[in-house]
Amino acid sequence: MKNMKGKCKRNSSPIVMVSSYPPRLCGIATFCEEAREFIQKHFPERKVLVISHTDGEGEGVFPLIDISRRDWWKPVARKINRLKPYVVHIQHEYGLYEYKDERGLGDGNKGFLTMLDAIDKWPIVVEPHTVHGRLRNFEANFIYSLCKSADVVLFKCHYQKWRLDWTFPGYGWETPRNIMVVPHGARPDRRWRLDEIAKLRSEIGLDKLPYIGQHLVGLVGWIQSNKRWDILTSMWEDIAKEIKSRTGEDWDLLAAGSMRDHAHEPDYKKYKKEVEILEQKGLAHYFEFIPRGDIYYKVMAVCDFIVLPSMDETQSGTLARIIALNKPYITTAPLEGLTAQTLESNGGLLFTNKKMLREQVIRLACSEELRMELGENLKRYLDEEVSWEIVARQYAEAYRLARKAKRTGKRVELPQEF
Repeated sequence: MKNMKGKCKRNSSPIVMVSSYPPRLCGIATFCEEAREFIQKHFPERKVLVISHTDGEGEGVFPLIDISRRDWWKPVARKINRLKPYVVHIQHEYGLYEYKDERGLGDGNKGFLTMLDAIDKWPIVVEPHTVHGRLRNFEANFIYSLCKSADVVLFKCHYQKWRLDWTFPGYGWETPRNIMVVPHGARPDRRWRLDEIAKLRSEIGLDKLPYIGQHLVGLVGWIQSNKRWDILTSMWEDIAKEIKSRTGEDWDLLAAGSMRDHAHEPDYKKYKKEVEILEQKGLAHYFEFIPRGDIYYKVMAVCDFIVLPSMDETQSGTLARIIALNKPYITTAPLEGLTAQTLESNGGLLFTNKKMLREQVIRLACSEELRMELGENLKRYLDEEVSWEIVARQYAEAYRLARKAKRTGKRVELPQEF
């Protein structure tokens, strides 16, 4: 629609996202920031606003969620009702909305479900980031209640949806039909040419380390107990020798990241110490940085491939960045979304024990052809399946369905997976 001067008239009905948000050091905060960027590109006529926790900042960000209050949801609901949104798009993780009383007892996300009831007149899309294949009783009950209150619920992986056809009937419950699968988005604009890698290595300071070779295996991201860097570092000296004997090439380990949760400090110190011992032997380098923004991509880009030895992930922002760079990788299996996306993309190798990890690292380091093949598979997977531009279109379809449900009073019913 155009006004008299021919300029595009901005629609007054905004898209309102509810989520943690930067500068909070939180994977979902970073996810929301990227999602917002591409939703805004898809809806240039609308404002995309964010209601965040009290540590969120930025233009169009309302830092209203104070989880230290039992009624934290009330100012959020009031703001949403004043904004009169086109749709409310909520990022959910249990810890983000868990109120704990003076004894440390949580409310089981009761406040979150109460908030959904308080904004029920608006189209609601909820995107839960943790949906395990085998749900605990609490998780099953929460997902069931969530699907009752929201118009559309977005799961990241197909297995999360079809597993409900087994889980819910076991409780005697009907499986919700308003669940849509929308994958974790990955940026389509963070790919560097081979002739640009030398400059990136210089930015990171690797050119000042004469013992670091041209070939690097990466351990990159937030350093947490569940990421188990020690699985690879404990074997790296032997692996590097084996690769050298087979190829004549020197391969080194680039371990890069930082700690964001002091509960993981003992393991952080342990993992870092093991890398430093390897560094003294000229076999590795530790690079401390906050895994956010362009530097996150640049650190990964200088690596020939990435190892992601996670012990507990339903899906991973680290993997999304690996995919964005078309970077071959090795990760743990069977493990929820990591395994699912590895099978779907054909872009990585899997391991189930230390022996298999050793073999896969050596195999990938010794075959440039395999690295190229996996990289091309990831490029295709990114371009055809998980680019944020594709995901934004899927979000738009979820918004349309949610708005139709509110307009007609009829629940969204989507096909089952199988």
